[in-house]
Amino acid sequence: MTNASQLSPYTARYPSLAGRTVFISGGASGIGESLVRAFHAQGAKVGFCDLDAAAGNALAAQLQGEHPALFVPCDVTDTVALAAAIDAVRQRFGPIAVLLNNAANDRRHEMADVTSDDFDRLVAVNFKHQFFAAQAVADDMRALGGGSIVNFGSISWMIKGKGYPVYQACKAAARGLTRSLARDLGKQSIRVNSIVPGWVMTERQIKLWVKPESGAEIDAAQCLPGRVMAEDIAAMALFLAADDSRMCTAQDYVVDAGWT
Repeated sequence: MTNASQLSPYTARYPSLAGRTVFISGGASGIGESLVRAFHAQGAKVGFCDLDAAAGNALAAQLQGEHPALFVPCDVTDTVALAAAIDAVRQRFGPIAVLLNNAANDRRHEMADVTSDDFDRLVAVNFKHQFFAAQAVADDMRALGGGSIVNFGSISWMIKGKGYPVYQACKAAARGLTRSLARDLGKQSIRVNSIVPGWVMTERQIKLWVKPESGAEIDAAQCLPGRVMAEDIAAMALFLAADDSRMCTAQDYVVDAGWT
């Protein structure tokens, strides 16, 4: 994992991110943790939320410097609590210039077993919060003269993955949300894009879903050798948040080593 005080030698430095206020959902572990570390290393003012208070507080304690990271415990499925978490970051660091809608839960579920309540919970954690977080920061970005919203999709629905249909539907819907918000917010110089990760080798994935036979599956599916890591996703997020991508909006940026 990238040290909090420095970037990987392979990671670009983006001067426009220094001092910029960033909000990241689901930031305590996995891809989210890599996002928090990467933006903090750029000199951004990073606020993040997560259900896992112990992991979130531990991560924030590591990220000191001119702008120590701020962790706010929050369940993103509670829209009121999410808005309050965003406001806490705003009160500490100023208007939100970058939003990374990373929080999700890819727990497996069979169609026959999903109840109406299950469906609502899955939509809430994998899709609904992306819309309401964007709603909560839009005025900040208008006042700043622009901003960057990054939604998180998944290649799972593109490759017709098995055993989690509601999750995949939510990740497909993120594409539609991205394109719609890009049109609605674009004239205020607010850019909206999606990052679409492949199979990222986070601790959770390795613990829950990576099987002995998975290596051969990945090697056969990917064009590139090796494994997609959380830092690879963070590198794309940095670019989309920085002014270097100022004319990029309404797009899906797939980071999957050529699987799709």
